[in-house]
Amino acid sequence: MLTRFAPSPTGDLHLGHAYSAVLAHDAARAAGGQYLIRIDDIDGSRSREEYVGASLADLAWLGLGWDSEPVRQSARLGDYAAALGTLRARDLVYPCFCTRADIAASLSAPHGPSGAVYPGTCRTLSKTEQQRRMAAEPHCWRLDMARAVTNVGGLTWEEQGEGPRPADPLAHGDIVLARKDAPASYHLASTLDDAAMGVTHVIRGADLIAATDVHRLLQALLDLPTPLYHHHALVCGSDGKRLAKRDAAASLAALRATGVDGRALAADLLAGRLPTGYSLQMP
Repeated sequence: MLTRFAPSPTGDLHLGHAYSAVLAHDAARAAGGQYLIRIDDIDGSRSREEYVGASLADLAWLGLGWDSEPVRQSARLGDYAAALGTLRARDLVYPCFCTRADIAASLSAPHGPSGAVYPGTCRTLSKTEQQRRMAAEPHCWRLDMARAVTNVGGLTWEEQGEGPRPADPLAHGDIVLARKDAPASYHLASTLDDAAMGVTHVIRGADLIAATDVHRLLQALLDLPTPLYHHHALVCGSDGKRLAKRDAAASLAALRATGVDGRALAADLLAGRLPTGYSLQMP
């Protein structure tokens, strides 16, 4: 077994991150496997180096040890570009010139698991028109979802404790795989990274269940292995909403500063015992 925890260095880790990190660490250790850290620092506009060090300090405070040097997404841009090139060569992606405002203004845009579904405005542009506009306009690369699904057929993934679950990538529409300010989307980067790291079990929050539809499709398109998935309950505050990085009171740094014992906290989280005011809930 090989599990991973993949924080984004865009803010302090909180109790929700700790819960996920502890579950992944315990699963690997219980099976005599490996536990790895990946720093998802591909968002150059928001990632901060100080949060890399802070995240690693938080994990050490919890008593979680990792088995090799943390992997950095920012060091893997060439791999993302190569995968995108493979999909381009198979005519499975297309350039999109629509702005967020253009998409929001489209009254015909339906909604899927992740929000508004792209209406396909640029999908039918001719190759000549694509080349002309690419030379002068900013653009992103979208996956032609219908064509991609036709290429691979029906897909499933294995959810721990449940068995096979059907993947429904069509519900997401033509997702973005790369843009100028983000050389790879979360979907593309995470799928490629998990395969390159040899991850066998992906343990993450249940808010990412829908994303697995897309990850399973990318695995099939790029001939990558499919790990076993476990989507766990989310740590929520007293208002019933899942924690976010702006919830300073739940940050691990704040808890550490008040003298909380990190190893004891990790043991409590593993047992499903949360500090007063917090609870575990499925979305």
